[in-house]
Amino acid sequence: MNGLARWVPRLIIATSVLHFVWAFAQPHAWAAIAGDGFLSSVVDTEAPDYFAREASVWFLTSGVAFLALGTLARHMVRTTGRLPAQIGWYLLAIGIPQCVIYFPVTGSWALAVIGVLALVAARRTGETATTSRKVEAL
Repeated sequence: MNGLARWVPRLIIATSVLHFVWAFAQPHAWAAIAGDGFLSSVVDTEAPDYFAREASVWFLTSGVAFLALGTLARHMVRTTGRLPAQIGWYLLAIGIPQCVIYFPVTGSWALAVIGVLALVAARRTGETATTSRKVEAL
């Protein structure tokens, strides 16, 4: 296991925490959502605070998704000593379209960077595992 393989899950989890913080930092969005009773409280596109409500919900759900991805990656690194390359590909699949569509007002470039780091870590841990198996066979 290399240091980068240990850091990538931490970076993903930190990204999820930032999403949770941003989701609840939206001005008055959750109070308005709760005031409307949660049910169908973000469907009125004519509401003056529609975009704050929508952003809050999307940041919350993406925070949960990143937390799941980060904790799964951490579990894989701890149990196998390797970081699956799929983690990097998933992050790139999320980050690159977001960058193309929303740039420059997005932080999704960080997802692309973490995705590349994950691919590098997966490649390094893959080589280490292959090399150690060859050494054990000798």
